[in-house]
Amino acid sequence: MPSRSSSSSSSLLPATIVFDLDGTLVDTAPDLVASLNHAVTQAGLAPVGYDDLTHLVGHGAQAMIERTFKMREKPLSEDDLAWQMKEFVAHYHAMMPGASMPYPGVLDAMDRLSDAGYLLAVCTNKLEMLARTLLETLGLTARFAAITGGDTFDVRKPHAEHLLATVRLAGGTPGRAVMIGDSRNDILVAQNAAIPSIAVPFGYSDVAVETLDPTIVITHFNELTPDLIERLLTDRT
Repeated sequence: MPSRSSSSSSSLLPATIVFDLDGTLVDTAPDLVASLNHAVTQAGLAPVGYDDLTHLVGHGAQAMIERTFKMREKPLSEDDLAWQMKEFVAHYHAMMPGASMPYPGVLDAMDRLSDAGYLLAVCTNKLEMLARTLLETLGLTARFAAITGGDTFDVRKPHAEHLLATVRLAGGTPGRAVMIGDSRNDILVAQNAAIPSIAVPFGYSDVAVETLDPTIVITHFNELTPDLIERLLTDRT
């Protein structure tokens, strides 16, 4: 169990467990698809389906819209993009939490980690306002020492500073932090920040997460235990 000692030794500081949001903490696919289609179909585009999500999710709402227009081979001006963003955000915000639900086992896993003294945080490329609203409507906000989005800082995943700044904001130290995610940006940001990563295979990755070279893959949050975290942190030293 990590200590809450005020010692300057990093090994005595509580570890910070940083979660991605969409496809990791919460299955948001139904609501992302609904809001994206609400926006893009008004521009005459054919709606997207769940199978398209793995190619669209991971860089925030703007990238989702841009990739959808590219996929449909339709030009997108800056004015059109701004209008699309407004429509997407308004629709998504108004319907939260919609059908979005935490993944099986994640609440129990967070309880285990919190009871062991760990700090929990969220690092997502979703707009911070949307991330906070979603977590609040699901009753999860109080669990996290920090919640950062794609617009919180000047950089976003996979830039290392998005993750490192999230850890610091939570009151943790990068030397005792672990990143948990479902897609390329999550594993890359951990690698760029020299932080161990845990990949989950049930999210929205467009490739098998094993091919992204995470530190470890877990198939269910039942496997996310303090013992696993300490093993990852010990192995990095």
